[in-house]
Amino acid sequence: MASTDIPENAFDAKGFIKNLTTRPGIYKMLNEEGEIIYIGKAKNLKNRVSSYFKSHSTSIKQQTMVARIAAVEVTVTHTEGEALLLESQLIKRHKPRYNICLRDDKSYPYIFLSSPHDFPQITFHRGAKKRGGKYFGPYPSVGAVRESLKLLQKIFPVRQCEDSVFQNRTRPCLQYQIERCTAPCVGLIDKAAYAQDVEGTILFLEGKGGVLIEQLIVKMERAAAALQFEQAAVYRDQIGKLRAVLEKNFVHGERGDVDIIACAAKGNLACIQVFFIRNGQHLGNKQFFPKMSDAHDPAAVLEAFIPQYYLDRQAPHELIVSHELAEAELMADVLAQQSKHGVAISFNVRGERLKWLQMALANAETSLQNKLADKQGLYARFLNLQEELGCPELPRRLECFDISHHHGDQTVASCVVFDREGPVKSAYRRFNIEGVAGGDDYAAIHQAVLRRFKRLKQGEHEAPDVLFIDGGKGQVHEAQKALAELDINNVMIVGISKGPDRKPGMEKLILADQDRPLPVTPGASGLLLIQHIRDEAHRFAITGHRQRLGKIKKRSALESIEGLGPKRRQLLLKQFGGLQGVTQAGVDALSSIDGISRQLAQRIYDSFHHQDDH
Repeated sequence: MASTDIPENAFDAKGFIKNLTTRPGIYKMLNEEGEIIYIGKAKNLKNRVSSYFKSHSTSIKQQTMVARIAAVEVTVTHTEGEALLLESQLIKRHKPRYNICLRDDKSYPYIFLSSPHDFPQITFHRGAKKRGGKYFGPYPSVGAVRESLKLLQKIFPVRQCEDSVFQNRTRPCLQYQIERCTAPCVGLIDKAAYAQDVEGTILFLEGKGGVLIEQLIVKMERAAAALQFEQAAVYRDQIGKLRAVLEKNFVHGERGDVDIIACAAKGNLACIQVFFIRNGQHLGNKQFFPKMSDAHDPAAVLEAFIPQYYLDRQAPHELIVSHELAEAELMADVLAQQSKHGVAISFNVRGERLKWLQMALANAETSLQNKLADKQGLYARFLNLQEELGCPELPRRLECFDISHHHGDQTVASCVVFDREGPVKSAYRRFNIEGVAGGDDYAAIHQAVLRRFKRLKQGEHEAPDVLFIDGGKGQVHEAQKALAELDINNVMIVGISKGPDRKPGMEKLILADQDRPLPVTPGASGLLLIQHIRDEAHRFAITGHRQRLGKIKKRSALESIEGLGPKRRQLLLKQFGGLQGVTQAGVDALSSIDGISRQLAQRIYDSFHHQDDH
């Protein structure tokens, strides 16, 4: 960058900004070949565009993009909301290199119930809604629709065959033989009885499971009173199947249309999980891996995802997101205008909603970890790691140490191992740290490395090419001392410091023989590998620490819970078959016991699932 605020490149930024409007709109940045490399929106075009050309306020990633700008084009809009819509449309169309781009062009499937028809058909549907009838959904995938149709067949055997097949049958098909259809095609069920199954199907798909069960109970009792025991048994079986399905698929406390959206990000990879809830029923979930050329935090990924995703489809009444969004109000207003109904974007949620949000986030993190562990991509990251660290040869084996404790108590060190195939879990080890002052991470690292590499000297395992330590100079120095005591000098030691803001992607790499952090290329794929092994070491350490702490605390855990007296303790232990069963039970299961309120159940659950400090 030049010493002035405006870089001296082919694009005359000063001249362009001087005459730029302060109205809202979108801006397109183009390179020398005329290719759009970035599209953005602004409430004030002049202020937003000029911010890119001020060296003191831009990141290295932004400076790299700005250096490629040969021209900027703007489109003025009436409002910032219009700018948001236009920006999303253009990003989906052009997929610029430096934008976060959603890769999802498929239309979503629905369940379709045909009408008018004496014997309506229920089936899968995708595309324009041209046929007369009811549509339920959208579902996240074809598989989710097929699963729902299979469940419905077992409870309400409404036909799923095409009209052409239905009209030309002369005898029942296999679906009748396996009790998945009542064979209306050959008159084995009358119109009124079939209509009852259709009514039950509609109530189920509209999320009125409770109403449906109440109706079936009344019918069962009437049939029994009339001595129609066979029919009463049919209703009884339907009630049992419905209860099982509702317990599995319905979201307690939710009776509206909600999408739960969670994002996990590491480097230039991100995963978004969307859980679809319609009429209080969980229809399934879908994951997305947006195209990103640089690292972005999860909130930025969500802010790019939501407008692009809901641009061409009906938004539900509420979006629950895993990270707070700076432009949540603007996006909600735009989605409400597009969908012709109110839309809320929620971040701080509690109770059942929080449980579902945590589940979505856990799914996103797991999917991202699986993506990171992809073998082909993993080898490329090893190559990049060699380049970034300046290793003379391609590393074959990496190890990483981390420390976990709770206010200095029950300290556990973890050692995880990666090779070019990914995590080598059989080589993972934990060390219960003894004889060091509480909270002394330096001494803990020294002891763990010493114990680990003593075993190496005894031939128990092979040496790593790179030894990562989760920490800064102090921890690196202690690891170096431990290896020196064992006369081991052929292992590269690298500290992973979290940086001033502790943000993923902003880690500093500390080498044992250098005073300054190692300069690393922003967005380098080798950094993803480092983050992956560091996070795995962190997870493994915390798991070991919790197990160690739990053995001590669980002995008296029930006695220390407020409001849980001796009789209730005995009842709990009896109902769940001992302390282990109690520790594994969820809040719903605990609160189902007589005398255990939901608040007390939450306290019991929390006492066994606390968050430990690191």
